[in-house]
Amino acid sequence: MSVATAPAAPSLELSADLLVAEIEHYLAAQTRTTAHPLVTKTTAELIAEALGTAPAATAPAPAFTEPPRLLRLLPDWVLSVPLVRQLHGGYGRTVFPAEHLELTALVIELYGWTQRQHRSRSGRRCILGAQAVLYRLGYGDDATVAAAAGHLQAVLAARGIRQPYHQWNDAPDRSRDQVLALVREAAKEARR
Repeated sequence: MSVATAPAAPSLELSADLLVAEIEHYLAAQTRTTAHPLVTKTTAELIAEALGTAPAATAPAPAFTEPPRLLRLLPDWVLSVPLVRQLHGGYGRTVFPAEHLELTALVIELYGWTQRQHRSRSGRRCILGAQAVLYRLGYGDDATVAAAAGHLQAVLAARGIRQPYHQWNDAPDRSRDQVLALVREAAKEARR
């Protein structure tokens, strides 16, 4: 009788490197080239908008690799440690609200979704918990998170829902798919 052995788990360092590479690839694809740093749209986008021929703002879902399990299970404050941010985060990167929301959806997909807590013992996240992961790793600042929250609230308001998005997330009849749809719709609105 032979004893089957489990395959060796991938290195956490390798997984973290893949995660960072995927985030950098996504952010590089989202880079905008404008004439002035204060301009947020390219000349072509401004002309298309003025002529009313602007295409619908749709961004492909960014590719993302499963984050290292250790980063999901450690306390959230660990993500703010400068070395962790430098190795695994968006240290020194500008992230726009739409990108922050798209990455929020990806964190929920990859970490898992939870309710009535920012994170579960296994590392699953609610909307706020997913935003906290990105914020602590340096993907966006206070203004980015506030703008993203405004877009989430605007989408809910358009649906006639007045409660804060974190309370909406916690409703007993809420599903993961509904949460992801809200976050992605808010990202789409943020791109307009």
